[in-house]
Amino acid sequence: MQQGIHTISFVGLGLIGASLMQALKRAAEATGRTIEMIGFDPGFDAEDIAAIIGEYGLDSFEPDPAKLYDADLVVLCAPVVTNIALLDEAKRYIREDTVVSDVSSTKAEIAAKARELGIEFIGMHPIAGREQQGYRAASPELLDGRLVILCPDSDDETATELAGLLRAAGCSPLFMSPEEHDRVYANISHLPQLISTALMAHCRENVEWAGPGFASMARLAGSPWAVWRDIVSTNRRNIADEMEAFSALLAEVAGEVRDGNFDALESKFCEANDLYQRLQERSCL
Repeated sequence: MQQGIHTISFVGLGLIGASLMQALKRAAEATGRTIEMIGFDPGFDAEDIAAIIGEYGLDSFEPDPAKLYDADLVVLCAPVVTNIALLDEAKRYIREDTVVSDVSSTKAEIAAKARELGIEFIGMHPIAGREQQGYRAASPELLDGRLVILCPDSDDETATELAGLLRAAGCSPLFMSPEEHDRVYANISHLPQLISTALMAHCRENVEWAGPGFASMARLAGSPWAVWRDIVSTNRRNIADEMEAFSALLAEVAGEVRDGNFDALESKFCEANDLYQRLQERSCL
């Protein structure tokens, strides 16, 4: 396959953007390729710029949008609403053959905007993170063994090449449509976040007596609203559907508890135990 990615620009150099940059740089080196890594982050000062180049592997920090967007692949690494807005800027500066991607947690709305602007777009969602934020917490190991969802607008060579680079970086790329992505992650990511938030609110009067089990259940309640506002606003229908379905299941379980239907409860426990074991085995791969 002809290699078309020689320059990658990262618009935003936080935890995920900087980790992805390092992972792709490592992948290029491992496969005998040279890919220039360009980046910009509006929050960086002179010390940050020196560090991201000297310690974290960025080849050049480029505040000029005409030069920043002059790349084979541009990756938008801000929160999703900001990334959607950045598509207008990208459209003004990208070359005709430039492909734009992003690392947002929702995909359908940004893909629709890119389609509207006539931008060749590959939505990307690295399923990775940690509690620390910012480029100083970044590491290519953050993505080791992790799923990276790719949502290309078409089955093109750049998407295939990007998937190959991600595999060389130790990731597991998986292709989905933007719409399928948003339905799936409303179920396994956005729903758990809102359950954790609601659980903390429901138990607010008793949390000082809680043990480690409750703390594990409530961990996601520490997530910042600034990030989740964008996720909720761009995936409202899917999230609401999942919450309503889960509410119905909770009501069913409550009825089984009230009625002492231990056979039904045991069945749910056994199924959950089995699914949890499979999840743990997968996490160890």
